[in-house]
Formats: sequence, structure tokens, C-alpha cells
Amino acid sequence: MSDIAEGAGTAWSPERSAAGGHNPYLIAFVVSIATFMEVLDTTIANVALRHIAGGLAVGIDESTYIVTSYLVANAIVLSISGWLSTVIGRKRFYMICVGTFAFASLLCGIAWSLETLVLFRIIQGLGGGGMATSEQAILADSFPPARRGQAFAIYGVAVVVAPVIGPTLGGWITDTYSWHWIFLINVPMGLLSLFLVGTLVKEPSGAEQEREELLKDGIRVDYIGFMLVAIGLGSLEFVLDEGQRNDWFGSNMIAGFALVSAFCLLALVPWELMRNDPIVDLRLLGRRQFGSCFLVMLCTGAVLISTTQLLPQLLQTELGYTALLAGLALSPAGVVTLLLMPVVGNLIGRVQPKYLIAFGACVTALSMWHLTGLTPDITYGYAALARIFLAVALPFLFLPVTTASYDGVPPGKTNQASALINVARNVGGSIGVALAQTMLAQRQQFHQSRLIEHAVPSGIGYQQTIDAMTRYFQAQGSNASDAASQAIAWVGQTLQSQVDFLAYIDVFWILSIIGLVMIPLALIIKPIDLAAPPKGH
Repeated sequence: MSDIAEGAGTAWSPERSAAGGHNPYLIAFVVSIATFMEVLDTTIANVALRHIAGGLAVGIDESTYIVTSYLVANAIVLSISGWLSTVIGRKRFYMICVGTFAFASLLCGIAWSLETLVLFRIIQGLGGGGMATSEQAILADSFPPARRGQAFAIYGVAVVVAPVIGPTLGGWITDTYSWHWIFLINVPMGLLSLFLVGTLVKEPSGAEQEREELLKDGIRVDYIGFMLVAIGLGSLEFVLDEGQRNDWFGSNMIAGFALVSAFCLLALVPWELMRNDPIVDLRLLGRRQFGSCFLVMLCTGAVLISTTQLLPQLLQTELGYTALLAGLALSPAGVVTLLLMPVVGNLIGRVQPKYLIAFGACVTALSMWHLTGLTPDITYGYAALARIFLAVALPFLFLPVTTASYDGVPPGKTNQASALINVARNVGGSIGVALAQTMLAQRQQFHQSRLIEHAVPSGIGYQQTIDAMTRYFQAQGSNASDAASQAIAWVGQTLQSQVDFLAYIDVFWILSIIGLVMIPLALIIKPIDLAAPPKGH
């Protein structure tokens, strides 16, 4: 119990609150606006890639650099945003990030070529990468442990619901107007966020004192650490995003980037552990509490982001849904998550986070298992229900993990802790998408090779099927020659459909296993004393 009391006592103090004289829940809402904008923009861009490619007269493969460039820039800034927030000042750094993101969004909306759009997306990623870290640190410092769950519930609406409604909104905007507006809508939201933050959010006195202490002997920039983080994470994101399209390690380019990433990230560990002022505080990962939360968030990001991409892809490519209809299939889940967020936020003050996380992990595994029942005849309701199951799990994962991760973290380390937790979610998402797409391609090849064994012209079953379908097409008015060709084509299409569905089922089995892996990770999280009175420092 001593560890619990110590954790509760060192994680919060009134001197670090950003609320000032305002209601802290109002601050939670204000700082969530920009993250909602940033997360929404990421998912909208995924849906609009085909429209962007057509508008800029480039191939669909080239248009993926619009997403990749953003993710690389985002990951680089995200990993060092805790240090930048401390050096620059939390409120100043946050407003710089929001302003940069909004201005870059304007530039993206008026981009005239793929090259300029990729450049502007890099700038947008640099701005977006620092938002989440500052926001979560502000919430962690502005609320005592017993009320953090409710605060993160407000913030969680932005992070969890935005990816759900993003495909729907993106499909509607691109179908109704043009792809330019998926970026331009960020401008008024960014200006609103800047006004509210500048007016309502206060720079905490405790954080300012730490900043003055840090700067009184001059800024000591860990240039080598920064380069290792930037090159390591940037190369890793490139490998994960481009690996499947370039035959993974069969490509010299992918193999080269993988080696560079491995070298930089491995070298980062001893370098940062030997420094007194590391740009990324890796010592936090050695803590049982924070390390467990980091791994759970890594798995949560993998399942959430990969399924957000997989389900619309499945509905559009295999079932013929439009972009808008595929997005609408995910929308009911957003409503469910929205309703459950405050409920789970209240539960965190009464139930240990480890048990809530374990429950969420069980529901995640069951939701992925439900999707292994895919058939070509699934209804719209089946697709929507599958996402609703996952939507039930997400609040039980996101909110308790975020709350428990700050337990026992010294006040001066909340910026660093927030940065690492967000790195876990983003990198987990990239790993999840890469794993899902690679498994999908490999299992398609496997099932095709197995099914084709039974579709040989000499097989009795094959001949009977061709004869039956030839008669069917003749009955529809085709002559004998055309009917035979149509029958062969129908068999090929049916075979390919079965191959694709079997491959998707295999991917959902893997994601179900990831859900099961989170259960023991959750149970090793230490209990926290949420009822302990807050203490100063």
C-alpha cells in the first residue's frame, strides 16, 4: 500500500493545474477540440486517397505518400514532444502546434501537385504530433486521480470517436464537394481552438518553475538523441507503411530502412539511459506500471487502427459498398462509444483500472472472433454490429490505460509519459495496419493455391459446376459460346471471393489473439488508490 500512496501523492498537485479559476472540465473540453480535428483529419485522408489521386493525376500507389509523410513527421515530433513542451512551455508549445496544423491544413487544401501536398502534409504532421502529448499532460495535472477518469472520458471522445466518424464524413465530403475540403475544414476549427486555449488555459506555476530551472543553465539539447529518434522512428514508419507494397525485405530499399531503424532505436536505449536530461525518458518504460500500460496501448492502437482500415476496405472491395455507405457502417459504433465514455469515466473512480482493462480486452477478443464468421452474404447490420462490439471495448481500454499510466509518475515527467503513451498508440496502429495487410496478402496467396487445386478442368465437381452455370446463362438469353465463357468467369470470381473472405477471417483471428494477449498485461498492472486525497509537492 505504500507504493500506492506514494504514486497517488506524486502524480498531482494544485500548482500544476492549467484550469486557473475555470472549471477543469471546461479545460478538458477545450483541449480536446484540436485532437478531435487532428485524428479526424487522419481518417478522412485515408478515405479520400482515390479522389486525391484522380485530382492530382497520379497513381493510387503514389497517393499513399500523402498518408505516409504525415505519419513519419507525426511520429518524430510525438516522441520528443514531452521534452519540447517542457522547454518551450506547455501552453505555448500547444498553441504553436495547433497554429502550425491549421496553417498547414490551409496549404494542403490549396495544394496544386502531389509534391506540394506531401510537403504540406509533413508540416501538418509536425504540428499534429505535439497536440496529444500536451493535452494529456494538461489533463493529468489538472485533475486529481479520482477525477481523471472523467476528464479522460471527454478527451477519449476525440481520440476514439473521430476515427469512427472520419470515414463517413470523409466519404460525404469527397462525394458531395471535393477532396480539398477535407483539409480546409480544419482551419476554422484550429482558429476556434487557438482562441479558447489562449483565453481559458493557464500555464501552471509548477510547470513554469520547472522550465525556469531547466533553462537557468542554458538549454542543453540532446542532438544525438533527437537524431536517433527522428531517423529511427521515421525509418520504422516508412518500413511499416511501404513494406507490403514493396515486397518487404525482398526490396533493398525496405531492408535498408529496416536496418537503419533497428540501429538507431537500439543505440537510443543506452544513449538516453546515460543522460541526465534525455530527450526521451526511456526509464519510464522500466516501471512495471507504465511499461504494462505502454504495451496495452500498443495493442489497443494495433486493433483500433487496423480495423478502422480493414472494415471499410472489406465492405467496398468485397461487397460493393460506396465510400459513404462503408463509413456509415462504422457510425453506430461511434454513438455507442460516446455513450459509454462517461460511464467508464465514473467507473474508474470505483473499480481498479486493471479489471476494467481486462474486461475491455476480453470484449476486444470476442469482437474480433465475431468477425471470423464472415461470409459473402453478410448484411449491413452484421458489419455495423461487429464494429459496435469493438466500440464497447474501447472505453474500457483507452480510459483506464491512460489513467493508470500516470500513477506513480513524478509531476515533472508527465509530459514525457504522455509522449510515450501516444507513441505507443501511433506505432501500434502502424504495426497493426502493416501486420493486417501483410497477413491478408499472404493468406490470399495460401488459400488461392489450396482452392485452385479443386478447380481443375478434369475434376468432376468443376465440370458439373461449369455445365450447371452454362445452362443458367443460356436460360438468361446467352448463346452457347458466350454462356460457357460466362460460366468460367463466374467460377473464377466466386473462387476469388472465397479466397478473399478466408484471408480476412485469418486476419481477424490474429487480431483476436492480440486481444487475448492484453488480458495478462492488464492483470500485472498495480492497483492504485483513487480515493487518496491529493497532495502538493
